[in-house]
Amino acid sequence: MDDSNNLIIVASLVIILSFFFSALSKKTNIPSVLMLIVLGIVIKLGLDAMKLELDFFPVLSILGTVGLIMIVLEAALELELKPEKLWPILNALVIALIGLLASTWVAALLMNHFIKGMTMQVAWIYATPLSILSSAIIIPSVTNLNDKKKEFHIYESTFSDILGIMLFYFLTEQVGSNTHSSGFIGFLGNVGLTITISVVASYLIVLIFQHIKGHVKLFLLISVLLLLYALGKKMHLSSLIIILIFGLVIGNMKLFFRGKLSKWLHLEKAKSIYEDLHVITMETAFVVRTFFFVIFGITISLASLLSVEVAMISGLIVGSIYLIRFVLLRLFLGSDIVPQLFIAPRGLITVLLFYAIPDEVKVKGFESGILLFIIIATSLIMTFAMIYDKRRTNKAVNRASGTSVGYTRWKAPTINSKKEETH
Repeated sequence: MDDSNNLIIVASLVIILSFFFSALSKKTNIPSVLMLIVLGIVIKLGLDAMKLELDFFPVLSILGTVGLIMIVLEAALELELKPEKLWPILNALVIALIGLLASTWVAALLMNHFIKGMTMQVAWIYATPLSILSSAIIIPSVTNLNDKKKEFHIYESTFSDILGIMLFYFLTEQVGSNTHSSGFIGFLGNVGLTITISVVASYLIVLIFQHIKGHVKLFLLISVLLLLYALGKKMHLSSLIIILIFGLVIGNMKLFFRGKLSKWLHLEKAKSIYEDLHVITMETAFVVRTFFFVIFGITISLASLLSVEVAMISGLIVGSIYLIRFVLLRLFLGSDIVPQLFIAPRGLITVLLFYAIPDEVKVKGFESGILLFIIIATSLIMTFAMIYDKRRTNKAVNRASGTSVGYTRWKAPTINSKKEETH
């Protein structure tokens, strides 16, 4: 009983500290992720001092599944599908997709070359989590940017999350398969079937739940989504697409319920479901993010950071991330790419997918310090870039407000008399 009380106390303190870390992050531009990892390291040192060993991994599987669902759902709810948004959405989608594939390919080449026992197929699985942008870090961090830049980062990071997760699970499903081409064709068919089921299920859920009265319907809705996800997994479908499409449908109801379908939609009732669901997904994602980074800090080996090999591999991967990003942003966005170039942190999805790597492909020679190094490096680079951009903006504003505007004394125009005109 005493152990359970201690666990409740520690868990409560971690969530309270995480809340203050988030508030501090907004003022200092230091990602709360770094603070949570440091908190985990401090807890680890405390546990070592008390000679206590706790096994956190059994809960990671369930937390990881719920976390992925909530992150994808939260990201889908953020996407506004409007005609005027079509070009920014497509632009961000292309950049996110090319950036993900190029970064994964280069990171896989590096790990395949430097890490013993890692085949190219396995290297792709390890490289994918390291190539996904963290919307959980980016979206709260770009609130002070202008609307155009902020919108780009929201779309890009959201697509990077969703595409990265799909790529990771596609790669893990191919483990042990010798027919990669048919596997890809089968994957496309799987996606098509999943999309069809997802659209039908999403319409039915919205139409049914708008008539349900009661205070517990949102948790009932989340239970239905979890059930659909689990059943999709059993049927070997791309289950996260179900969550993505549901989020898009409920977040853009006017677009999906048009013509005759609009008669079936009670917009005010359905909109209240969307608003409450948005709050729940944000809160749940916050809790999952908190415990995952703290646990990550507890389980990480700090000694691996002192390894020259870890520093070299991590440094090369980080360098390739920004080189690829520079080329892409210059091609698609032009010359105004600061601070966008440096906003490419790795975070929660990276950790979640790293723990989801199948046991049969895990490589003993892979140092988890590479993961920590890349997360810290990309977060710090983003922090310095945001601070620099904030100071640059403030200087421009101060310069503009301090510039005096010249003036001349106004004089009434003189009118010449007729007498003067004759002269």
